[in-house]
Amino acid sequence: MAAKRDLSNSAHSKESTSGSEPGHERAPINPWMEALQTIGLSIVLAFGVRTFVAEARYIPSGSMLPTLEINDRLVIDKVSYRFKTPSRGDIVVFHPPAAAGAQFSHEAFIKRVIGLPDEVIEIKDGKVYADGVALTEPYTEAPPDYTWGPKTVPSGSYLMLGDNRNNSDDGHVWGFLPSDRIIGRATIRFWPLDRLAYLADPSYGD
Repeated sequence: MAAKRDLSNSAHSKESTSGSEPGHERAPINPWMEALQTIGLSIVLAFGVRTFVAEARYIPSGSMLPTLEINDRLVIDKVSYRFKTPSRGDIVVFHPPAAAGAQFSHEAFIKRVIGLPDEVIEIKDGKVYADGVALTEPYTEAPPDYTWGPKTVPSGSYLMLGDNRNNSDDGHVWGFLPSDRIIGRATIRFWPLDRLAYLADPSYGD
């Protein structure tokens, strides 16, 4: 049995590309080159994940207070909306429409989905109405002190509002957001650690 094992090992060594035969020794691996290859692969994988799957974002302003605070770090899911449409209450990262101003053309905003396609939205008396029904919104900083609408949300578009209604450059200023401007949905706040949380969808009772 021992001889059989030795034969098997010998045959394997001759047929493999391990470089064990005389005159066919493999060149030593350059550790710097190996490190560069590893780093390069990591960068490619990270780029692919960030482009197609998920990315991290931080909050630069108070427009989403009290839900999101300045410098909160979030995970943005970039896959879900390939299979389903946004729902009311989703917190979404997007590129603003042209009406927001040329200075914001390469920026990313974060707001909450409030108005859905084909709904009639009106803001009055400190409340948001969707098709005539007042929305219950416990996540807002304060009731809006402005009036807006009634306006019909175009098909394939959404009305995006900040939770800090009276301090947010959002849809009540620049109008509706076409769905092709959406980057992804905020799902998890991972920093600071004492505020680590899944950003659950609110219930509107519908």
